[in-house]
Amino acid sequence: MSVRFSQLDGARVGVWGAGREIASFADQLARRLPSARIAVAAFDGTPPEDVRDTLRAPDARILTVEIDGGEEVVAALAACDVVVRSPGVSIHRSEMRALRESGMPVTTATALWLAEHGGEGVIGVTGTKGKSTTAALACHLARAVGRRASLAGNIGVPALDLLDGDAADVTVLELSSYHIADLDTGPEVAVVTSLFREHTDWHGSEEAYHADKLRLLSLPGVRKAVINARDERLARAIAELAPADTPTLLFGVPERWDVSAEAILSKGEPVARLDQLPLRGEHNALNLCGALTALEALGVSPPPPLPAALHGFLPLAHRLETVAESDGVLWVNDSISTTPESTLAALASFPGREVVVIAGGQDRGQDYAELGRVLAETGATVIGVPSTGPRVIAAAADAGAPSSRAIEAADMREAVALTRTLARPGSVILLSPAAPSYDNYRDFEQRGERFRALVEQRT
Repeated sequence: MSVRFSQLDGARVGVWGAGREIASFADQLARRLPSARIAVAAFDGTPPEDVRDTLRAPDARILTVEIDGGEEVVAALAACDVVVRSPGVSIHRSEMRALRESGMPVTTATALWLAEHGGEGVIGVTGTKGKSTTAALACHLARAVGRRASLAGNIGVPALDLLDGDAADVTVLELSSYHIADLDTGPEVAVVTSLFREHTDWHGSEEAYHADKLRLLSLPGVRKAVINARDERLARAIAELAPADTPTLLFGVPERWDVSAEAILSKGEPVARLDQLPLRGEHNALNLCGALTALEALGVSPPPPLPAALHGFLPLAHRLETVAESDGVLWVNDSISTTPESTLAALASFPGREVVVIAGGQDRGQDYAELGRVLAETGATVIGVPSTGPRVIAAAADAGAPSSRAIEAADMREAVALTRTLARPGSVILLSPAAPSYDNYRDFEQRGERFRALVEQRT
């Protein structure tokens, strides 16, 4: 059931979760629809101290959801007219299923904006990895050719904050599977950058994650799909799960935007050398191809001139981000890498250099066999930190890495100290965890900042 933001005037609203999307929603509701009110606010765990101010709902009933049961929250939210969930609250949990089966509209702030605005002029970008960089590139390139462009969703501003600005010609939304799982209105152009195993705790299985991710391509309003042709798993999943009647533009193929060892190619012709790009690695060059293809699908023509149109583009934080370079040693923060596949891409970004990689984080049952094989074959050293570090070390050892190149550390401080004893001029010290951060950090940003602080203490 599609719900528009303007339809909430006078409604009793329930919210579940906190974070910037819910804060944006509460602010917009208070300013634009003052006859609506947040009647119930549910949280997994103790809500933040300032939650009443954030929600602007001093009389809201505040509930804490117990992990082992949520009958109380279901009953309380059932008295509302609509429930707005934080993206982190899974639609697959039993309480959400009960609410939806009762006919309760359940939505997100991003879905409210898309239903209100419609998909015209919107590029929606998703993918296990690459979506943030692709979305940021698409917005930057659109602005470079004179379009009024906005960036929202997981990066940029929360989607509902777009209600405050002037109308854009191009809106780029970064959409996670958490948004897409119950989204009702699609963007005009739907982009999928990659598809790995991820977020099985939220979706329940790898198959459900893939299905929720790819439903973006079949939503009402989607006119064209943009797909990374080099991702074999994505190609297989689309053949099984995605609609056949959505016109599709591929990137990473010779007849369109593609990448060679030296250059970005358009229909086989080089248009920019890779060393002219502000991004490191072949995977980021493919992200650029995805952004260019998305703009083409939206009708932005002629294409942005490369490399001039990339002037001023800054790589996103925690994504192959140079932290320091001292005594010939390059320190790189790639804390955003939460899958083995993204760490493999990071390793491939430093050909011919000696790499010491710090890996490990929350265990989501990822398969580290291929990462271990590449670590062993390339001669990289891996320092494993909790919780999955020992699994990465074991995978490297099983593939033939000697014990001197597969070392366990108790924490990030010890790992960084170890790298200092191993680094030589020309080495790359790479934080690329191949796992989420939630076992020891609030998020990947906090993990990356911890790494940065430890590096800067001694460089």
